[in-house]
Amino acid sequence: PVSTRSEDAAVSVSSMRLVANSLHDQAAERLREQIFSGALPPGAFLDEAALCERLAISRTPLREALKVLVAEGLLRHEPRRGCFVAEITERDVDEIFPVIALLEGRAAYEATERAGSADIAALEVLHERLRSHAAAGRIDAYYEANYAIHEAFITLADNRWLAQVIGDLRKILRLARHQTLHVPGRLQQSLGEHLAIFDALQRKDCAAAEQAMRDHLMAQRNALRDIARNHHSRIAP
Repeated sequence: PVSTRSEDAAVSVSSMRLVANSLHDQAAERLREQIFSGALPPGAFLDEAALCERLAISRTPLREALKVLVAEGLLRHEPRRGCFVAEITERDVDEIFPVIALLEGRAAYEATERAGSADIAALEVLHERLRSHAAAGRIDAYYEANYAIHEAFITLADNRWLAQVIGDLRKILRLARHQTLHVPGRLQQSLGEHLAIFDALQRKDCAAAEQAMRDHLMAQRNALRDIARNHHSRIAP
């Protein structure tokens, strides 16, 4: 069949929308990466003209990307001033960690229920990697392995509602990055907490895994609170 002009126009408009959506999604992801890496530090002003040039996009998809990151809590928008990278305050730490401790604790419970021998073997590899990085004092590498372990527990839990809410909160907490691991003694403490969680999972003790994960998250909270107080209630990378 031969397409009519109206049908061709509809296809063209649809294609344009897909391209625009793809551009702003890509821009949002690149900005997230820069925020999480610290290339765009907390409090940094986002110069739209410079970003358009750096990302090779126009103002429209960039502004759509900025709206997405504002909605995620990674940016704050100030009328007549523009967008700034969000900063985590002591109050944020106090409010978010008890919630995420409950959620990730539940994820650990459900992951322990569902974990099979292959899952446990895969987690063993990750925990060996964690031990190695801790022993060598490789903080950046330890952080990446630590993050992968948390993701593995969330994936194992296989609860999309938990995963969605935890994912939203973890984006905010990544603004603080891995600075708690620089606190004297915290690296080894974190390793011990992870090994306790993994031990409970291996024993198929769901309640113990849940409690150990909660304790781990709250220990992070305490370390971040100490840092916040030493930096006038602001937490920076």
